[in-house]
Amino acid sequence: MTAEQVVELAARHNLAELEIEQGGVRIRVVREHAPAAAPPPFRAEPASALPAEAPADSRLVAIEAPMVGTFYRAPAPDAAPFVAEGDVVEEGQVLCVIEAMKLMNEIEAKAAGRIARVLVENAQPVEYGQPLFLLEPR
Repeated sequence: MTAEQVVELAARHNLAELEIEQGGVRIRVVREHAPAAAPPPFRAEPASALPAEAPADSRLVAIEAPMVGTFYRAPAPDAAPFVAEGDVVEEGQVLCVIEAMKLMNEIEAKAAGRIARVLVENAQPVEYGQPLFLLEPR
């Protein structure tokens, strides 16, 4: 694989870093602004869902992703989701998990209230600041 092919691969998949070793030759590409280069297409749905919901009830608060990663509604594939729409949650209660760099990060409620809407499908990639839930605070 040539250096140009490695750079093209990193750009095509919007990777911040890519390292390939082949035949004793190592090529490493580091792109400092990779995540901000272009918003991924999966952001369109949650972003459009938020404005549609917010005017109807301005009391709703968006709970946003604190990091880039993969969103999981349950602690394991065969487990029940942490929360569902309509559930009442307490401050500090785990709402979901975001996997980032092979680490599972529990995302907790920042306030008590009722889950009005789940905005992301299970196992979907999420971006920093992307709304995950709409919460009706108590």
